[in-house]
Amino acid sequence: MKNFILLLTLLLCASCVKDSIESVSIEQPQHSKIIMLSDNNVAGSMIVCFDDEAVTRVEAGVSRSGATRSGIEQFDAVLERIGVVKMERLFIPNRFEERLRAEGMHRWYVVSFDQNADLDKAAVEFAAVAEVDKVQYNTMMSNDDRRPTTIVASSAQPIVKTRSNATFNDPELDRQWHYINVGDTNIYSGVKAGADINAEEAWKITAGDNRVIVAVVDDVVKPTHPDLADNMWVNTAEKNGVAGVDDDNNGYVDDIHGVNFVTFVADGTTELKEGMSDHGTHVAGTVAAVNNNGKGGCGVAGGTGKGDGVRIMSCQIFYYRTQADYAPNSSWPSGSDKGASRAFQYAADNGAAIAQCSYGFPTKYTQDRVFEGTAQQVAIDYFVKYGGGEVMKGGLPIFASGNEKLNYATYPGAYRDYISVTAMSCNYTPSYYTNFGPGSNIAAPGGDYLQRYYDDGTGEFNSEIYSTTFLEGNYGYKQGTSMACPHVSGVAALAISHALKLGKKLSAIELRNTLLSSTHDIDSYCVGQKTDLSSGNTPISANCSKWKGKMGVGYIDAFKTLMNIQGTPCLTVRTGTKQSVDISDAIGGNPAQMVFVDGGVTMSQADRTKLGVEGDITISKTGLLQIKCTKPGSAMLKFKFVSGPGVDKENPLGSTEATGGMEVVQEVAIFSRAFATNGGWL
Repeated sequence: MKNFILLLTLLLCASCVKDSIESVSIEQPQHSKIIMLSDNNVAGSMIVCFDDEAVTRVEAGVSRSGATRSGIEQFDAVLERIGVVKMERLFIPNRFEERLRAEGMHRWYVVSFDQNADLDKAAVEFAAVAEVDKVQYNTMMSNDDRRPTTIVASSAQPIVKTRSNATFNDPELDRQWHYINVGDTNIYSGVKAGADINAEEAWKITAGDNRVIVAVVDDVVKPTHPDLADNMWVNTAEKNGVAGVDDDNNGYVDDIHGVNFVTFVADGTTELKEGMSDHGTHVAGTVAAVNNNGKGGCGVAGGTGKGDGVRIMSCQIFYYRTQADYAPNSSWPSGSDKGASRAFQYAADNGAAIAQCSYGFPTKYTQDRVFEGTAQQVAIDYFVKYGGGEVMKGGLPIFASGNEKLNYATYPGAYRDYISVTAMSCNYTPSYYTNFGPGSNIAAPGGDYLQRYYDDGTGEFNSEIYSTTFLEGNYGYKQGTSMACPHVSGVAALAISHALKLGKKLSAIELRNTLLSSTHDIDSYCVGQKTDLSSGNTPISANCSKWKGKMGVGYIDAFKTLMNIQGTPCLTVRTGTKQSVDISDAIGGNPAQMVFVDGGVTMSQADRTKLGVEGDITISKTGLLQIKCTKPGSAMLKFKFVSGPGVDKENPLGSTEATGGMEVVQEVAIFSRAFATNGGWL
């Protein structure tokens, strides 16, 4: 943006992303007050933060409905020159005004003016005003829906097998390999059983809790969708209140299921229009489509059909733009920093515990200091501090890493305090489009259409993610880190639900740490070549080393997450080989003070069958567990050990081996996983 753009040099090869981030040099803007996020900004709009002393004068003249003067002479002269339309507070005054002011959020204002005015010149002139603390461009966001047209499921596509038994009665669960993957090659010839989030085992423990609210910060969630309606958040004060009145004093009128932060009207009034994006409805279905209702598919935390699914709050920050009505060469859904900032305030003020955020802004910046101090960071941190409602201490934001194949995650998700999700395919491998590297924290199923298309030569879409849509037919396939992200958000909602059942109230940091500690290795599959796409529709072969060690800590496991919430130790064994595992590593303590009881190890026949256990499961006195699993999966195993030394009756002051100590029965979760051992992609 003329003389004030942050200059960033990324030396990229024309056809692929390099393995590591090149050296980055950022030239600071000529005025230190100007916050430079990108060159993709809303015309005729600027965000300004006043200093503490000046904001008192500004507030005297700016009402909730806005004004055209600030009361600061030099600032007002700039407003007049650029053709001011309105000046209003960015963060909406409401019943939480005291804490908003304590966080300094009353100092932020949005200025709307002539769309033909020069943004860079306006920024410099605003920054020259002594009473102005910061000037920020109103950056445009994108949910980067890589396949804007949802592929609607059809009878011509084969129904794949995803489950060994009927967990729930939802007929389309058979299409959702990303929850339960038994290795059906109708998905893709190279599919691998177990490349999923292990939902079936998790659902045996909990499938949700209707006290948990997940804010979907995206485009609109269709509140009347037959598989979402019963799990939509309901603002009872507004539903039972007076139409046209802010009954609960939260700053919005008639916000029964959420707010449209593009048009600032109550959500649920949006009409289906030709070309409208259904991105938000799709991710919402992954989080909490109603389970066990005999309709469509399932959601990760959609409950058991008894009104116990987590609740979806619709925070719409995108509208569907076309080349004709907005930016050239673009047909992607787009919103702004203004709408996103208000959405996080709303989510915190209305009790959301998780913010599901499959979006980012198109930037080449890879340093936290570029994002720090922005209005959106202030808003997200407000959610982290004050979100959670009655179920959690603070809120947890979860973002998609982005679909540009960059070797770094995009912001806001790349910021050090937030979770950023990369995407994997149905065979454990990184999806061709996923961003990776710095800022990436954890992987989840996102689908991989191209891998199936080029490897199989077919055009089926079963390797993508199946969920609810806004379109006719109500269900369809999409792929992207946008689709991976709600898997982690859904697992996070399950974790909160289970903690509540156990009488625990997690903090946002505890939940974040639990999620990042509840994964399985993905790097062992990163060998050989993988189909990639350089440009157009030309497939290329890419060495997987570019992804290795850069997809986050591993891929999420819902069952393991719940085990960690309840404090049950977890052990991982390799599928197909007899393993000797030191079980004392999982349970801790002093092995010298434990004697394990041989023959005291048990596993149910159902679990033995599920894991394909061959032969006996044994444990030595020193705690070496011997087990051979021929199938991937997870199960529970119980064993006994004697803790502490017994008493020698002939020598009471002496001690013997622990055979006379306290007998303890312990339960562990066993995870059987296949790991790559050859030179090709599994």
